[in-house]
Amino acid sequence: MAFASTNYNEDLAVGLIHHINIKAMKIFLSVVIGCLLFSAQSFAQLYATQSGETSFFSETPIENITATSKTVGAIINTQTGEIAVSMKITSFDFPNKLMQEHFNENYLESTKFPTATFKGKIQETIDYRKNGTYNVTTKGILTVHGVAQNREFKGKIVIDALKVTLTSEFDVKLVDHNIEIPKLVFAKIAEVIKVRSSYNLVPYNKK
Repeated sequence: MAFASTNYNEDLAVGLIHHINIKAMKIFLSVVIGCLLFSAQSFAQLYATQSGETSFFSETPIENITATSKTVGAIINTQTGEIAVSMKITSFDFPNKLMQEHFNENYLESTKFPTATFKGKIQETIDYRKNGTYNVTTKGILTVHGVAQNREFKGKIVIDALKVTLTSEFDVKLVDHNIEIPKLVFAKIAEVIKVRSSYNLVPYNKK
């Protein structure tokens, strides 16, 4: 469940990727190299996490389904308001392991579409030097199951010392991302999935 600058600095992007968890490196590689452009001037404005949490909930009269990923990568450029989020589909953990298998193999086709991403921009101007709670709107592109959709999300940013916490709740329609559910289990899975995200980001310091 996106950083622009005037010049592409390959060494800077590689430096960022080098310090990220190896398992998530391919995720951030595609996001950073394909979508994010950094400059030395804006580097100090980055807040990042590789342990963000995203969960989703499907509610039907027959069965409720929930799953959580705690290895979501997210990064914010506080100077421009741009944000990028990337998560590995197979990182979602289900209480029901059979459902987890169906989720990856049949519904989200995680071998073919291994990641979900969001790239956008926070619309409000926020002074990240001041502690406080801010209601925010983020506009951008959500890509799930290989299908990109323009979306607008409402959320909240809490700034406390050197930590930025971003939370949001939104819905995802399966049909919007060409996710097909077999008729045999259609009654068990909602057509609209409720998604909740919580990311604790800290300043990224180049070492």
